[in-house]
Amino acid sequence: MAVPKKKTSKSRKNMRRAHDFLTPPNASTCPQCKAPKLPHRACPSCGTYKGKEVLKAEDL
Repeated sequence: MAVPKKKTSKSRKNMRRAHDFLTPPNASTCPQCKAPKLPHRACPSCGTYKGKEVLKAEDL
């Protein structure tokens, strides 16, 4: 089993972890109601996708 010869410094540890951050989801706007929605998904507020109603108003 490999054992490190020297202690990894805080700076080197944090530089290695610089790319491990989370990215927020990309939100686009609904063309019908202008509410924020995730891309390639039906709008949660009006229930449309690509200009067609796919979810009924009672379901929302």
